[in-house]
This record gives sequence, structure tokens and C-alpha cells, in this order.
Amino acid sequence: MRRETMRSATDRAVLSRPLKVEEIRETASGALAATEAEMAEIARLLDLVALEGLGFSYRITQAGEGRLHLNGRLVAGVTQTCVVSLDPVTTTLDVPVEVDFWPQTLVEALERNGEEAGSLLDWPEPIVGETIDLGPVVYEVLATSLDPYPKREGASFEWSQQPPEAGEGPRTGPFAALEALKRR
Repeated sequence: MRRETMRSATDRAVLSRPLKVEEIRETASGALAATEAEMAEIARLLDLVALEGLGFSYRITQAGEGRLHLNGRLVAGVTQTCVVSLDPVTTTLDVPVEVDFWPQTLVEALERNGEEAGSLLDWPEPIVGETIDLGPVVYEVLATSLDPYPKREGASFEWSQQPPEAGEGPRTGPFAALEALKRR
């Protein structure tokens, strides 16, 4: 699926680490770490209890025709809310990352050629204004690596609904409201 590029100042990424393409010879490597303020804002945006030690190490290589290939590793301490008990659930994420960056003209050509685009597993990120920004990549990898239903170890949810006996009170449950509307 193609990702839309940012179009205005209001779309500014919460985490931004631009790199100039001209400074990447055959390979470049490095590491970045989010500041306390950035981690607090990311935690707020992703509805996390806490985010600690968000770091990303990477290696970028030239892939021909102005394309770049990034291999990296995201490491973060994440605290989410248990969906059953509402207790904090702390996890350490250690996620491998691979991303391709292509010149904008190649991305546009790929958009026009639907057959080739359909064969890609991951859509390439565009190189915009001779820079690539690793911040949005780190944010997206973190967001998609979170457990959508974090559960504290040992927590369980048991739903039990007995049908009401004749003459008992109103029926309750997830579909009771719909049943009441149907009777109107």
C-alpha cells in the first residue's frame, strides 16, 4: 500500500532525523536516539503509558539508479495498558527494519506502472529534496510493532451470559441494545 507523503507544516513528523543523500557514499551507518520530549509526545500519540529508550541503529547502502537500501534495528522499552485488567504491561521491542528509498521520479514511474507496483512487498519511501528522513521510519516501525491487545501475564477475561429466565429482568449483553431497538 502506498503511503502519502507529508504535505504541510501541520503534518510535521514528531520525530525527524534527516540525512542528506549526497553525504551517503557507498555506505553510511549510525544510530539515533529519541529525546525525552520526543518520547513523551510519541507515547501520547500512540496512547502508551510510557516509552523509554527509543533507539535506532542503521546501515544505508547505495542500490543503483539513486536508490538507497536501509537495514536497521529499533529498540525501545514500551509500557501499554492491559486490555483486560488495565494494569501496565511493559515490553522491550527489538525489531529489524528494512526500507528502500527511491528518487521521487522512480516512485512516480512506479505509480504509473501498476503491474510492477503490485509485485512489491513494501512501497519505497521517496527521496524528497535530496534528503531522507529516518524519524518517520522509526515512528512507523514502532507504531506497527506494538501489541494491539496487550495483556498482562495471567490476566484472563471470561464472559458469561445466561439467558434470562421467563419473568426475569431485561436481558443484558452486547446485543441487548440492538434487540431493544428491533422491538420498537
